[in-house]
Amino acid sequence: MRRLLEVCVEDVAGIEAAVTGGADRIELCAALAVGGLTPAASLVTAAAKAPIPVHLLARPRDGNFAYTAAEAALVAADIRAAADAGLAGVVIGASRPDHQLDAELLAAWIAVARSAPRPLSLTLHRAFDLCPDPLAALETAITLGFDRILTSGGAPKAIDGRAMLAALVAAAGSRITILAGSGIDATTLPPLLETGVREVHASCRSAQGPADAREIAFGFQAGPRLATDSAKVATLRNLLDAQPSA
Repeated sequence: MRRLLEVCVEDVAGIEAAVTGGADRIELCAALAVGGLTPAASLVTAAAKAPIPVHLLARPRDGNFAYTAAEAALVAADIRAAADAGLAGVVIGASRPDHQLDAELLAAWIAVARSAPRPLSLTLHRAFDLCPDPLAALETAITLGFDRILTSGGAPKAIDGRAMLAALVAAAGSRITILAGSGIDATTLPPLLETGVREVHASCRSAQGPADAREIAFGFQAGPRLATDSAKVATLRNLLDAQPSA
């Protein structure tokens, strides 16, 4: 069985680099510096032309994942927009103030996604990693009907969450896919595959030259601009292909 590579991108060049490098799927975002936000409608339209599946991240702001009714309505609208654009899926997540999954809100969003003319694939994003009991949250995600969970095993970086990733893979079985993400590169990928994950998520970005001091002074950028690197995508694709099939 082929191991899948999902690459998160935030611009048109990133879409092209992900495809060229051999990604299987794209997570489409804006503002990766804060973990990703909902991308612009114009970028969604461009991404819909990609030759591989594109999943839209629907996250209306940075910070926590406890949303007001107005913010929840924005996510529902983004889900509809993804379906209308012809994208393959959406990436969503919501928490209560205690970091438990907000199952009621998630169920409402899933109902929107499932009502689309072509039902969208559903990924639960890393709000999951803040849950106090990941194995219980896994069961909630399965009950809700998610197709996969993007997770670093409850650690800031997936390499440090390997034990939990392995436990999640074992508990999930064939009921839901565990998509490992956060800090995945050519060095960390091989040990992460030992957990049994069959899908991985990476940004595959490189700095695009030195930072412009004047642009930084004006607040237009915080440091060197990072962009999706097709060579890094290809390196991960080759490492995944070199692993024996399970």
